[in-house]
Amino acid sequence: MSSIEAGPGGLNVVDSSGWIEYFQDSPRADLFAAAVEDRAHLVVPTIALFEVCKILSRSLDATVVDTCLDVMRMGQVVDLTDARAIAAAKASRAHGLALADAAMYSIAREHGATFWTQDVDYQGLPGVEYLAKA
Repeated sequence: MSSIEAGPGGLNVVDSSGWIEYFQDSPRADLFAAAVEDRAHLVVPTIALFEVCKILSRSLDATVVDTCLDVMRMGQVVDLTDARAIAAAKASRAHGLALADAAMYSIAREHGATFWTQDVDYQGLPGVEYLAKA
């Protein structure tokens, strides 16, 4: 069982795409800002750190990328353990999700967290706050 406790606003997991929008201060950044900035209720799967680092490293200086990753680490970082890998495999099979997507979604479910995303692959899944791109 998790040691993370929900506060009055509940827990949040932000998909990698939401973090990218936030860090790039895109027009969609505000859609994810409340979840990202509520650090006391933020769960950050390690796979999100991987994806954000990989994507931001393509266009930003390493120092800037490190600063972004430090912001992510202000939340409760959650490792992909063997039990979580198995839960992700089950989520992948049940919902047709790729590895990283299934891992982040299953971690959100484990913690009863709202999963914030703009990825259509999650549309309609329980516990998902889907923010469709225009």
